[in-house]
Amino acid sequence: MITNGFTYFAVLVALCGGLLAAQKYAKSKAVQKFFSFVPPIVLVYLIGMILCTINFWDLDATKAAYSNLKNNILYAMIFLMLLRCDIRQMIKLGPKMIIGFFTGSLTVMIGFIVTFIVMKGVLGPESWKALGALCGSWIGGSGNMATLQEIFNVGEVEYAYALVVDSIDYSIWVMFLLWSISFAPKFNKWTKADTSRLDQVSRSLEADMAENKQEITFTTMMVLIGSSLLVSAVGQNVGTWLNSNFGFLDKATWVVLFITAVGLILAATPFGKLAGAAELSNVFLYGVVALLASRANFMELNDAPAWIAAGFMILAIHGILFLIFAKFLKLDMFTCGVSSLANIGGVASAPILAGTYSGSLVPVGVLMALFGTVSGTYLGMITGYIMRALA
Repeated sequence: MITNGFTYFAVLVALCGGLLAAQKYAKSKAVQKFFSFVPPIVLVYLIGMILCTINFWDLDATKAAYSNLKNNILYAMIFLMLLRCDIRQMIKLGPKMIIGFFTGSLTVMIGFIVTFIVMKGVLGPESWKALGALCGSWIGGSGNMATLQEIFNVGEVEYAYALVVDSIDYSIWVMFLLWSISFAPKFNKWTKADTSRLDQVSRSLEADMAENKQEITFTTMMVLIGSSLLVSAVGQNVGTWLNSNFGFLDKATWVVLFITAVGLILAATPFGKLAGAAELSNVFLYGVVALLASRANFMELNDAPAWIAAGFMILAIHGILFLIFAKFLKLDMFTCGVSSLANIGGVASAPILAGTYSGSLVPVGVLMALFGTVSGTYLGMITGYIMRALA
């Protein structure tokens, strides 16, 4: 069992490198076909969860390393990805992203209400309180969940159950959405989605990157590493100060807002043209995904199985209804996937999924997640009170 924090992180990074090398250098057609269905980033998540489940590392002993690394790397990754963004191109995507996000919110709310009706006999008539708080998290984030815990006066035991659901069910959903990316072309064809704007924006950004492509050098890499880590550190301090003085948003949201502003401003300057930002941001992306997976234990499925089952029922209803709406509204896979994770995962996850499609589209994930931060508490309250009326 690994107890050293550095060794724990080294194993995760080596896992990422090994899987990427296997995909690139494997000559077997069977291996290549396997990777076409299960990309390395999904395998990183799955294997990370398996290693966590078999206690390959001590969760308590490595907790400090995880806490010190995850957010620091995440914010540095968001900054680097934003350097490749042209906000003027993002505006061209139109209102479809907003429609996608609130479609996701609506289907999440329906999922909670239907699940409560079906399972209130097992979970208990007062379970609407914990489910209402969890709904706030699955539309906005942990800050909304904490607020709704106070509003609904959720008991400690029920709140603990909700936290378990928020952990294990969310982890499985993230892995599923990462896996589904490979089916985007077929999905878009099925929904008859018009991806012309999205494709145009992507092509324009790629052409701009190609036109301004520079050679990656030791100097540019050091500048990018140093600046991204510095922005991450400063952003977290600024976020703490803003949260203490303007408490209507939680610290994580303030940090992301600050880093987004800095990244978008620098993207419009020569700094944004430095070579290596794309490659380095992908390194950080794999590191964050590996860290997230390393704390998801399959054995948690044994804790409060009825609550875990309720969480999967909510996600199933959300997913099925979203498919129906996607077909009717002709939404593309990118919009659906990022909208779903912007609700379920919030500012910590939506940019990651958006970045796996294209690093230049990270701001879309950030903006969607911010919609949830603003609306999560209110929509969670509405859902909770509807469930109370049905108790």
